[in-house]
Amino acid sequence: MSAFEKALPAEGLVKSAQNPAKTYEAAPRDRLFLFFTAAFCVLLTDTLIWHGPTAGLTAAVFAWYVLVLCYTGTAPLSLRSNRVLLLFNLFLAAAMALGSNWYFRLWNLMALLVLLPVHALALSGAAQLPWWRPMMLWERFLLLLRGLFCHLGAVPAAAAAGKSRDRRRVLPLAAGAVCALVLLAFLIPILASADALFAAATADLRRFMQAHFSTALWKLIWGLVLTPFLFGLLYSLRHPVPLKARNGEKQPAADALGFAMVLAALDALYLLFLAIQSAGLFGGADYLAQRGISYAEWARSGFFQMVGVTAVNLTAVMAALSFSRQEGRCWTAVRLLAALLALESLVLLASAAWRMTLYVSAYGLSFKRCMTYWGMVMMALFLLAALRKVQRPDRSFCRLAFPLALAGWLVINCVPVDYLVAKDQVDRYLAGESAAIDVEYLLYDLSYDTLSQLERLDGGLACWDRNGGQRRLDTLILNRRISACRECADWHTWSLSACLAAGQSS
Repeated sequence: MSAFEKALPAEGLVKSAQNPAKTYEAAPRDRLFLFFTAAFCVLLTDTLIWHGPTAGLTAAVFAWYVLVLCYTGTAPLSLRSNRVLLLFNLFLAAAMALGSNWYFRLWNLMALLVLLPVHALALSGAAQLPWWRPMMLWERFLLLLRGLFCHLGAVPAAAAAGKSRDRRRVLPLAAGAVCALVLLAFLIPILASADALFAAATADLRRFMQAHFSTALWKLIWGLVLTPFLFGLLYSLRHPVPLKARNGEKQPAADALGFAMVLAALDALYLLFLAIQSAGLFGGADYLAQRGISYAEWARSGFFQMVGVTAVNLTAVMAALSFSRQEGRCWTAVRLLAALLALESLVLLASAAWRMTLYVSAYGLSFKRCMTYWGMVMMALFLLAALRKVQRPDRSFCRLAFPLALAGWLVINCVPVDYLVAKDQVDRYLAGESAAIDVEYLLYDLSYDTLSQLERLDGGLACWDRNGGQRRLDTLILNRRISACRECADWHTWSLSACLAAGQSS
């Protein structure tokens, strides 16, 4: 035994002997899916890295599900929750090819980056926590990290699968070819800059490579870099290993008296707030004028703050219901005070919606105001779910909240928000209810859905373009339609909205 081995603890040697190097089960089928994974990584690189986060990921999402379901099987889709989330993710991917609003494209991308791994790990069976437990997000995040970074050895195992000696040489052959192409693409321009005669001799070759292979080669390199990580994740989905469960873990519970005091203070505060605010709601402009406040100023302030306050109240209600010890009179008081706080929050939302409506009646719709309406509706639904939790403390709040959130996001993706905003603004301007119209906002900040409404205005209207110059409105609309034509010419940025806008330009 060497001096280094003598210095190690005996138990360390035992553990080393009991934990041999990780072995991977691989078959010729794995080698085929390794190739498909590399192709998918090139597609993902081409779409996400080269065309930005707001590019349409429809093809990539559909290709991901084909890859996952063909590799792991479709048996997990027998569960209704897995089927529902599959349909939801496919709808979000399709929505990115229907609309051209970059806000929705970015938000849908962020949602898919969370939901696709969550769904894939649910399909694998490695996740032990049910979907309505909030801690399942942390569990699946850990499973995702383990799948991405702890199964890199699955790539050489899959590449070497099979008994044929020629098949085992496929990976070295492919790696050598890629390395050779990378070195040639790197060294030829350097040698051309070092010698004019070599530069003249290879001018045609370098132009050909730059025109056809430079971008494609970098996409291939990035795709191959991502392949081991993604194939390791796929391997972990097919060979699921759950995380170690914590035995005897209990839900933490505290004395309900402290939560009752917090809820009582909030209830008293909001009762006072609502009493004062009702004077403004029912007193009208004359009452506000006596207080030195203009009616327009009062109407356009506060609704965003009320939405934020309602979110804080919902958090307080759920914390009290989830962490209070469910026994005695204090627990009964917590339930009553939580119900009162939820009802007060609904009244606050109604007040905020009323003030928002007053503001919209004066200034018209905007994308932000429409999304604020949607946020108020979703907060109201969550508060109703909290009241259900008060009534049935044994039921999970997230079991209602998660489906409501998904359904609400589906609905807002189906609503033509930009079209409605443009129609409202143009109608108000043509009816004389508004002295001015923000054409630049409707033209550039929103999607192509606004163009059909802007064409109702006088085409000779002078407007500012993005370069700071003044141009006719019909010219700016034509330029936007030409931009839509360019987007439709590339499948990465194609959308039905841009296609319809481009079709009207001809």
